[in-house]
Amino acid sequence: MTPGIKDQLDQLENKFQAISQKTETHLEGLLWSKPITYWDYIQTDALLNLQIQRTTLPDEMVFIMYHQVNELLFKMILWEMDQLCHTSKPETAYFTEKLMRISRYFDMLTTSFDIMGDGMDIEQYMKFRNTLTPASGFQSAQYRLIEFCSTDLINLIDYRYRKTIDRTTSYEFAMEHLYWQAAGKDYHTGEKSYLLKEFERKYKPQFLSYMEEYNTINVWQKFKELPEGDQKNADLVKAMRHYDHTVNITWVMQHLNTAKKYIEGSGKGDGEATGGSDWKKYMHPKYQRRIFFPELWSPEELASWGEEKNVE
Repeated sequence: MTPGIKDQLDQLENKFQAISQKTETHLEGLLWSKPITYWDYIQTDALLNLQIQRTTLPDEMVFIMYHQVNELLFKMILWEMDQLCHTSKPETAYFTEKLMRISRYFDMLTTSFDIMGDGMDIEQYMKFRNTLTPASGFQSAQYRLIEFCSTDLINLIDYRYRKTIDRTTSYEFAMEHLYWQAAGKDYHTGEKSYLLKEFERKYKPQFLSYMEEYNTINVWQKFKELPEGDQKNADLVKAMRHYDHTVNITWVMQHLNTAKKYIEGSGKGDGEATGGSDWKKYMHPKYQRRIFFPELWSPEELASWGEEKNVE
């Protein structure tokens, strides 16, 4: 037996003893285990069977797969956020690494909109989209979780109600005044749409849990735990601003412009979102003024948020 193998066996012995397991039992199990394959490890067959069309229109498959890719990227972002936000007093290098990973995922989401913008036939889209009603991309729960993980809750409140919210406000009350609630309510009566009712029925407990959990450990709060000098580091501040700008302006505007192309470019009138929301005001950053890190922007930049002259 070579010294290397003996050392590995000793490490295995220590590992299994630590959990009151017999090493020989686990070693015997290796004799009967099958070698791993790529398709078993990635679960390729399961993944490729998750695309179920509701129509016979070919480009609906593009729409489904693109949104599934988005959700996988959202999961990757949340995976990184979970690690960063649950690290007690993260070192600057670690914070920066995680922030850059998160930003790269959102950069990928932003640049991928050409797939939607140029990759579907408008006539086909306008036919199959009617079969999606009342479902809507508004109902992406992972995107909401990313928001809760990114910033203090006050920055996600509809700007019209922010003066009524503070850290003593109940999470239930705060949730009723999140910026995206306006897209799911009748502006005059306050009645919630079916789209919003179903969304909350499915995810409200998880949303409330995340709001409380990340109240003091979100990305902004972790940034504030860094040494004061590092918080002023030009490269790190630029990276924070890039993330904020990408998520809340660039990505949103790409989404909005794609929606305009199909909904308005169909020649069938102004159109409305599949869920019935006022999609222009809901999506446009200059209306929602959703800003994760307002302290890192100048008063002039904040005032022009969402306008073309607003840059990173």
